[in-house]
Amino acid sequence: MERRTFIQGLAALGIAGALPLSLSHAFAADIANPVSVDTLPKLKGALTLYLGRGEGGLYENVLQAIQKKNPDLDLAIRRGPTAALANTIVAEAKAGVKRADLFWAVDSGAIGLVTDAGLAKPMPSDLSAQLQPQFRYDEWAPVTGRIRTLPFNTERLTKEQIPTSIMEIADSDLSIGWAPAYASFQSFVTAMRILEGDDKTAKWLKKVQKRSKTYAGELGVVMGVERGEVDIGFANHYYTLRLKSGKPDAKLDLAFTEQDAGCLVNASGILSLSDDPLATNFMRYLLSVEVQSYLASEAYEIPLVNDIKQPDGLPKLTSISPPKIDLTQLADLRPTIDLMRSSGVL
Repeated sequence: MERRTFIQGLAALGIAGALPLSLSHAFAADIANPVSVDTLPKLKGALTLYLGRGEGGLYENVLQAIQKKNPDLDLAIRRGPTAALANTIVAEAKAGVKRADLFWAVDSGAIGLVTDAGLAKPMPSDLSAQLQPQFRYDEWAPVTGRIRTLPFNTERLTKEQIPTSIMEIADSDLSIGWAPAYASFQSFVTAMRILEGDDKTAKWLKKVQKRSKTYAGELGVVMGVERGEVDIGFANHYYTLRLKSGKPDAKLDLAFTEQDAGCLVNASGILSLSDDPLATNFMRYLLSVEVQSYLASEAYEIPLVNDIKQPDGLPKLTSISPPKIDLTQLADLRPTIDLMRSSGVL
């Protein structure tokens, strides 16, 4: 969906206020189905949103479209790194100050930091019910997902030559591209710590480091793999899909490990810090058909609402076997940083 079409689609929803169907009726009639912005109430009043940076401005496009659709919404936005904003929210609460009504984070670990502090308000059950069952949480709503993947150079390898265990990657003879300072990689290491323990994770990091080329970010990892600088990389899925969308003949494909941190499905998410129904109603827009479809087609993120089309080039979630893990546990980042530093990786 093109940005212009997406914004026009939301902006045309001036008819929404005239619709006789109540929100509760809409959900009660078809509780598990995705909801169009056509059925959502108009947003009136003031909200302050803390927005984690990410996705090349596409989240900003979503917010602009929502504001255009709701001219009576006075939306103040504070932008910054997701982890820093989470720490700010917690610090403000300890100081007895509440400035944010909503927090849209690009990483569920940051969400966990806020929910662990007891600051998030409960999610309405009708809102949670739109999400796929494995992504339902009591205090926050995942917005879109991303999978840890192994992008590989198709001139140097076949998919069958790549181990399906992330731990076996460390013992292979493959050359590897990685971005250990990148937040998504550190969430992946946190998941490995939770699943495998600190000792195994430290040994894995040291082994992989010996055959790795370091990049500043995961787009750089994927580009390095495509150029043949390394055999494989560690990166979220959408970097490969975005590169291939602009270069269909790229020597690049995706491989997945099985039931370990190597195929972790992480998520961006939103939570409310306010009891004002306006905040909850704002969250409904992010789970609408229009926003979910836009982020899937433009950002290649994975829609987590039922029955929304997945990004082109990505296998169905049912064909991938991610580990079972509570995503909010990924907030436990400090031990991960300490482990990576003591291992000489950072």
